[in-house]
Amino acid sequence: MRTAPLVVAASLLITTGCGQANSPPNSQPPNAQGQSPAFEQQTRAPAINSSVKLEQHVILDGLKHPWALAFLPDGQLLVTERPGRLMRVSPSGQATEVSGVPEVMAQRQGGLLDVTLHPAFSDNRIIYLSYAEPRGRGRNGTSVMRARLADDGGSLTDQRVVFRQRPAWESGLHFGSRLVWDNDNRLFVTLGERGHEKPRQLAQSLQTHLGKVVRINDDGSVPTDNPFTDRDGARPEIWSYGHRNLQGAAIHPQTRQLWTMEHGPRGGDELNTPQPGLNYGWPVITYGEDYSGEPIGQGITAREGMQQPRYYWDPVIAPGGMAFCADNCPSAWRGNLLISSLNPGGVVRLALEGDRVTGEERLLTGLGRVRDLDFGPDGNLWLVTDSGNGKLLRFSPAQ
Repeated sequence: MRTAPLVVAASLLITTGCGQANSPPNSQPPNAQGQSPAFEQQTRAPAINSSVKLEQHVILDGLKHPWALAFLPDGQLLVTERPGRLMRVSPSGQATEVSGVPEVMAQRQGGLLDVTLHPAFSDNRIIYLSYAEPRGRGRNGTSVMRARLADDGGSLTDQRVVFRQRPAWESGLHFGSRLVWDNDNRLFVTLGERGHEKPRQLAQSLQTHLGKVVRINDDGSVPTDNPFTDRDGARPEIWSYGHRNLQGAAIHPQTRQLWTMEHGPRGGDELNTPQPGLNYGWPVITYGEDYSGEPIGQGITAREGMQQPRYYWDPVIAPGGMAFCADNCPSAWRGNLLISSLNPGGVVRLALEGDRVTGEERLLTGLGRVRDLDFGPDGNLWLVTDSGNGKLLRFSPAQ
């Protein structure tokens, strides 16, 4: 068991609407020249400025590439580290390693990834972990383990894998891996298409889990109302398809609709609201270009039968986690969506009207790579920074 020391750090006052704490969005030219949005404000929505004053608190540093955070009912947090550690952290920064995590393939983008609590955690103490699972002969894939967190919070027991992405692939890229619960206590799992030219084509195939959102019951079985349960040859877990690498997901607090964020190539990061059975286009359509500067496929952005993103970025924001701002967060942000950014870094705030983006603000850009974020029970914004000396940070409204 590893115990990390309490971190005591001076607070830092940040005003999000001025100075180095934010920067204007959409100030760089797009990578994919000549592409046009399908509708007004599908990209480069007007810049907005909330001028919210925040106080930064360093809760814990020395984390090894933290990937996700989840709040326990008692106010503590679970934080995953990509090399394969799960940490239980008190609000004051005392951290203890939780034993019993699965073996992970901790290379490139792979490792221990997301964590979420069962909706009935207070009664059953069950959590779920997603991770890059080694499958032999160099192959791997995203898997989801269900386990019970011991009463003292120090270990996992009754571990059982409830989902495995098929097929396995020899790749260290694009594991997707965000876990969120729908209103009926079914678990959405976001899955990447493994990054390379050959498997990326399988994002369009219903015979694989590559480049998909899937939905399962809490025991790993398939919900009877999933869209492809009656189609021969289709994977019954599939909810939507034609995705690239979804690393953000959240349920809208009012509509209960699933929203997702996925990485594009050079340009083309997408915000979507995946509907059951629909095709979101990758790699046939995209608002981006390959890393070589060449077009993806035919270089088209629309095709009949393929869905348009609600919003997209070019240049990218390299999205991580995302969270809706509900009633107990700063009033200027209520009803907004906050997204962690790996590149250029910081946090992206989107103002929304229904499912349309009406404004964008860049916050906290001096933090660098922000991997995940959420609003805590205290209404404060909590996030983790992705580095070999990663931090768990809390931002509270300035007094």
